[in-house]
Amino acid sequence: MLTPRVAASFQTPAVRHLAWLCQTPQLINSPISFRPNDWLPTGSLTTLRHWDRHPEDGPDVLTETPHYRLGLYAERLYECLMRDLLGWTVVARNLPIRDAGITLGELDFIVHNPHTGHNEHHEIAVKFYLGYMARNDLEIRWYGPNARDRLDLKSSRMLREQSQRCRLPETIATLSASGITPPVTSRIFMPGYLFYPRDSALTAPASADSGHLRGYWLRLPDARKRAQSDMSETWVVLRKPHWLGPWSQTGTPEAEALSSVFAEIESSDTPRLFASLAHDKASASWREVQRFFVVPDSWPGC
Repeated sequence: MLTPRVAASFQTPAVRHLAWLCQTPQLINSPISFRPNDWLPTGSLTTLRHWDRHPEDGPDVLTETPHYRLGLYAERLYECLMRDLLGWTVVARNLPIRDAGITLGELDFIVHNPHTGHNEHHEIAVKFYLGYMARNDLEIRWYGPNARDRLDLKSSRMLREQSQRCRLPETIATLSASGITPPVTSRIFMPGYLFYPRDSALTAPASADSGHLRGYWLRLPDARKRAQSDMSETWVVLRKPHWLGPWSQTGTPEAEALSSVFAEIESSDTPRLFASLAHDKASASWREVQRFFVVPDSWPGC
């Protein structure tokens, strides 16, 4: 079984991201949640360590340029996890379901579980949500950096729509036409982070795993003040796909031109994700110790 400490120790980014997917707590704690760590075969850690030292010996996803869209990159890693780590067969991926030429949706993955002998339908997402409670409002809402995305809405879609799509008559017909045995089990996989307001306490959503990964968020004016007094020289901006954590680098963090990053947040009206680093003497590297979002004053705008 992988631990967070071991997963963070890998130097090759894609291997570190893959190990993170294997063991990270999920944002939907459901009976149908899929936990890869429970299925890792003996020798998985040895395999990951070899890939970390020699990524050219591993699957292509370890050395190819990652897709700029985080979701597509995560799907590539998930395929690698299922096929090359767990040893399961990926029967289909992103299979469109249509009726009379109209697309009803798609199935993220159909995989064959060799332990049960059955096909399974897996729906996956990697998500980052910020907790927010409006003034005079008693309800806590968890918004994505793009506030059109919300944890409660996504959870409902995953549980009630996406994971149930394999039961549609149109899906069964599509699978049969492709010679695929319909899955007997549907599972969901949604790791990620929840970010809490820096200066106020919010109750965690009941639907999330109690051990979920946490960060904090603060508004741009507060970040500017902190940058003047805090150890902001250890702050680095995390660019996708490196939102899949944790961040690690061998070189000393370069002094970020924080003023330009803050100006970008202000002009684009878009939150940005940062990590605070600390030097780890044992590995002679700089590792993430905390992550946080800086959001514009207008966020979430609803």
